[in-house]
Amino acid sequence: MKIYSVYDKEFASYGKVVSGLDEAVSEILGALSRTPLPEGVEYTAEDEALQELPATVEVSEHLYGGMPVQMGWCNGHNTRLNCLEYHRDSEFNLGCEDFILLVAKQDEIEDGKLDTAKVKAFRAPAGVMVECYATTLHYAPCHADASKGFKVLIALPKGTNTDKPVFEPRNFEDTLLRARNKWLLAHPDSSEASDGAYVGLIGENIDIAELI
Repeated sequence: MKIYSVYDKEFASYGKVVSGLDEAVSEILGALSRTPLPEGVEYTAEDEALQELPATVEVSEHLYGGMPVQMGWCNGHNTRLNCLEYHRDSEFNLGCEDFILLVAKQDEIEDGKLDTAKVKAFRAPAGVMVECYATTLHYAPCHADASKGFKVLIALPKGTNTDKPVFEPRNFEDTLLRARNKWLLAHPDSSEASDGAYVGLIGENIDIAELI
């Protein structure tokens, strides 16, 4: 597997690098640097310190057109794919250190399955904000340096990844819903699959440990 850069043309159909918010980025990085760095992977949908930043208003206005947003983080150490998820809206990421995204496209799902051979890897430099489009399948970041791990902003529309709404499934996609605004395909080797998530990834559970 080749690890591309988010600046490479190959990233254009998955997302883009965000420009013009330098002061907000600096402010967010300062608060993000004070969040914990676990040995595994931890996710917080909404972090109070991030949420109260003046930069959060800029994220809401400039990146989401004034929609309410939640500012959280995904931190730790990781080299494996495990799952892929999507939302109805773009997700914005920003790391204190370089990090790597493993991504695919929603339209590459065939008959409810996605072959992990279609997954691509992209490295995002520290301090660079990246948008992942709503049609981009993604999951937890991977670290680019095991000694540093990753601390990555996860900015999403408010309420995303919180408690799953309760309703009777009416179509296949409803069976993928894992949380609010979170549709997920798990690899059979993942803990999420063991916990009842829909197994929709076939092929290798990608591990980039030997590539970094």
